[in-house]
Amino acid sequence: MHNTKYNKTEQKFSRDYLSQKQSLPLDAKITLSQTRIREWYDAFSGQVAVSFSGGLDSVVLLDVVREIYPGVVGVFYNTGMEYPDLVKTVRKYDNIVKVRPKKSFKQVVQDHGFPVVSKEQSERIARYRNNPTEDTWNRISHRWRYLVKAPFKISAHCCYVLKKSPSFTFERQNNVKMMIGSRAEESQLRRQSYLKYGCNLFEANHPRSTPLAVWTKQDILEYIRHKELEYPQIYGDIISDGDSKLKTTGVESTGCMFCMFGVHLEKEPNRFHILKDYYPKLYNYCINKLGCGEVLDYIGVRY
Repeated sequence: MHNTKYNKTEQKFSRDYLSQKQSLPLDAKITLSQTRIREWYDAFSGQVAVSFSGGLDSVVLLDVVREIYPGVVGVFYNTGMEYPDLVKTVRKYDNIVKVRPKKSFKQVVQDHGFPVVSKEQSERIARYRNNPTEDTWNRISHRWRYLVKAPFKISAHCCYVLKKSPSFTFERQNNVKMMIGSRAEESQLRRQSYLKYGCNLFEANHPRSTPLAVWTKQDILEYIRHKELEYPQIYGDIISDGDSKLKTTGVESTGCMFCMFGVHLEKEPNRFHILKDYYPKLYNYCINKLGCGEVLDYIGVRY
């Protein structure tokens, strides 16, 4: 049992506190992240691992961790939904364990439904379909209530089956606690998590550490360029945009290739246009064989 002095679950931070941390220079953020990593490592007597997707954030996290603890293992959850360039990048790194889910994305959508709009709305739509009460109806956003009559299944179960469940199983079987490369600026949910818990959440059913929580996208790109780290080619080159900022010449971010959460908010070219340009065979499989084209047509997203 780890020392209770590491328990951060009661601590809360203000938005100003987060903004101050995010405005720190990169060197200071590296030092801060290393402190959180050491706390995590010590709390669990070195029984820790890094969730390693091969994406920009996880590439940086693995490097920062291994600067202190070179023997820490990386864990790649090979869901079959990663861009091929990410898989190629994973192969370039040593001491990476590959974990596969029990089901494929195709099986998940057949058994449970497609991930559309958002996790929250997909869960609520699925709940209403299983239990059509006034309460479950009122929980669905007015904008998306028409989806309850969609001619296809809808569910947020995909993330759990492909990622969370394999992660929980790996952690339990190997007695390790995970570090992940998520950042507070990426979403409202991740920002709220940081404000409530900080980087390290020790006291939970599934403890987790996010040592890069206060980093920005600029920090990630700067670190990769400075350290000359291997990263997926789909991002393109890291260049200056002329305003003292860095950007990539390829895609801005990667996630699960066929996921439709948030695609209605994207400017064109959206993730499916990009998939068509980079991987036409995977695009055809997704749109035509899996049936994602029908779903996108129904929610009014061009692809």
